[in-house]
Amino acid sequence: MTTPQVVVHRDKELMAQAAAARLITKIVDAQAARGSASVVLTGGRNGNGLLAALAAAPARDAVDWARLDLWWGDERYVPADDPERNHVQAREALLDAVPVDPARVHVMPASDGPYGADVDAAADAYAEELRRAAGPEDHGPVPRFDVLMLGVGPDTHVASLFPEHPAARETERTVVGVHGAPKPPPTRVSLTLPAIRAAREVWLLAAGEDKAGAVAIALGGAGEVQAPAAAAYGRSRTLWLLDRAAAAKLPSSLYPPASA
Repeated sequence: MTTPQVVVHRDKELMAQAAAARLITKIVDAQAARGSASVVLTGGRNGNGLLAALAAAPARDAVDWARLDLWWGDERYVPADDPERNHVQAREALLDAVPVDPARVHVMPASDGPYGADVDAAADAYAEELRRAAGPEDHGPVPRFDVLMLGVGPDTHVASLFPEHPAARETERTVVGVHGAPKPPPTRVSLTLPAIRAAREVWLLAAGEDKAGAVAIALGGAGEVQAPAAAAYGRSRTLWLLDRAAAAKLPSSLYPPASA
């Protein structure tokens, strides 16, 4: 388990821009070191804000988009063209504007796809896709993602792992179908904590005063079932990227004053 690092920015716009710049650097470094990079995207207002900032960044052209694998941490199990789908929102924010290789954009199944209403079969299929993409050097059933990004919900959920929900208790599978999620839609596909923890770096994004309580709970030593965000960490780095409003309930000792 890596000790969380906390970076606080003035506002959500600056947080998105700084996170986008940080992500570009990480992708370019990974591609230089290993030939390709692997990133797990997140949805929500902060995840999409980062993608929009990345699309607007002049440095985006430093990325070799043809050598980048994109995955998702979770997805709403609704039809493929539903505007609530994380993938649809990511296309609008970034993917339609950059030359990604469609074969390397690993979209989670939709409810109008080959698995129909069987979300558990859809989850198993995504787990198999991850397994096929993992190499011997990854030492496990998922790739060792360079960066895995997660939005933090006001209830401390990450991906579609909600407090006290069965998916948050999963210790073996890498992907699960989520039934009865407390946030609509109730049916989802999600990476599990074991899959999340396979990443080299995990970045947790939170902006806005409605996230301040969740951030304080997750960084205050809460249990992983009670606060899934507390259990999301990377192999080499765990980074919390916040704006001042989301950091409002944290003790200042948790982050350098200059970062605010």
